[in-house]
Amino acid sequence: MKNGLGVAQSIVLFGGTSDIGQAIVSDLLRPGVAHVVLVSRNIEEADRFGQDITQRYPDIDVHHVRFDGQDAAAMTRVVQEVVSLVADIDVVIVAQALLGDGIDFLQNPHEAIPLATVNFTATMTLLLALGHQVNQQGYGRIVLLSSVAGERVRRSNAVYGATKAGIDAFALALDHELSSGGGSILVVRPGFVTSKMTTGMQKAPFSATPAAVAKSVARAIDSNARIIWTPSILRWVFMVFRHLPTALWRRMPF
Repeated sequence: MKNGLGVAQSIVLFGGTSDIGQAIVSDLLRPGVAHVVLVSRNIEEADRFGQDITQRYPDIDVHHVRFDGQDAAAMTRVVQEVVSLVADIDVVIVAQALLGDGIDFLQNPHEAIPLATVNFTATMTLLLALGHQVNQQGYGRIVLLSSVAGERVRRSNAVYGATKAGIDAFALALDHELSSGGGSILVVRPGFVTSKMTTGMQKAPFSATPAAVAKSVARAIDSNARIIWTPSILRWVFMVFRHLPTALWRRMPF
């Protein structure tokens, strides 16, 4: 539960090695935070960030939980493990995703399975488990890192975009269900972000950094926002894209 100064006492990051996720956590850290939980497949890598937190804020307890982002059936158990460490969850950031850049899915259809599992099936199961927890608590803010790629799916990243479109739509519907119980979901739609995930890729227009995304998210967590675009101009860009006739859309160079 937030303390008397409105500071979240427990912050959880699913995808503990995510550049964007770590940047969001860093923006939320301040005196009064009691627990940070980094849920990761690679605990050793996530612990570098954990040690940085401890050096900056010695009073914060940093916990690690190991999980596999493809193991949809384990998500309820993992959430229960997190709760056993911190009791209630104030803010949880869901930053697990696979991009699948460079894969020819037509030639290798089976390569779509990990993306669909991590980006949609396992994340949907995780959101449901987290939703159950915040319903029991009567409060809690879930932050889902979605993508503008799901707003209108492009041929160049059809599998990734489709999974993001699905989980984005699901999260908004789940937020509607949770709203009567005190919980909420913030859907974050970043554009191209320069991070480990996009290393080697050509930057797209209106690119952002993890730090810039984090600042937008940190502000929105304390608001009533349900969706944010970062940078915000992408909301208007994709409003145009969404309504382009199919004949024009198919001529776009991406």
